[in-house]
Amino acid sequence: MGRLAGKVALITGASRGIGAAVARRFAEEGAHVVIAARTVGGLEEVDDEIRAAGGSATLVPLDLRDFIKIDELAAALFERYRRLDILVGNAAEFGTFSPLGHIDPATWTEVIDLNLTANWRLIRAMDPLLRTAASGRAIFVTASVAGRTLPYWGPYAVSKAGLEALVKIYAGEIAKTRVRANLIDPGIVRTRLRSRVFPGENAAVLPPPESVVDAFLALALPECSCNGEIITTESGSR
Repeated sequence: MGRLAGKVALITGASRGIGAAVARRFAEEGAHVVIAARTVGGLEEVDDEIRAAGGSATLVPLDLRDFIKIDELAAALFERYRRLDILVGNAAEFGTFSPLGHIDPATWTEVIDLNLTANWRLIRAMDPLLRTAASGRAIFVTASVAGRTLPYWGPYAVSKAGLEALVKIYAGEIAKTRVRANLIDPGIVRTRLRSRVFPGENAAVLPPPESVVDAFLALALPECSCNGEIITTESGSR
């Protein structure tokens, strides 16, 4: 039996990169993974890999910026499982490098809606299900730029700074429950988002997404006592 045997885990942004790697690992550990993303083909590929390895998954084609769909997903999870053991908020978009005054409002809205507001909607919708679980765990993905206020990183840095505040507030509110909420800063990883930010970088020399999944697993386990922390894959908490 795996360490997540019998658990139900919802993972967003799971069609590729870190989300897909986490989904495969959680499934290997015995969880039934509900994998959500906009790219149906990517979800199907991840599902094939999970099932070939003996795991089980449910595919949810979903644009998280369609917020009502998050509420509908929560209702469907309740009807089927009556709980949610693990939530991984991984989906994100970068936007653009630009002075703040030059950013198109549509780009700003797209990034903030996906990186920040959608994660609040996930917390809002999934909190009752996490509280029903024996040891609900919520894990969100941040980035070091959240605390560095670097020029030109605009909506991405703002969204991640807001996400860190959001999750820490939530962690304080659930401190006396069995639910735990934390963030992971995976650092430099070979992902499509990274390639968009640094198109001239040699991606072949970067660590693969699989290199960071142990940190996600540690925060998903029932014995994890961390709450409101930011875990990095290189140097522990910050």
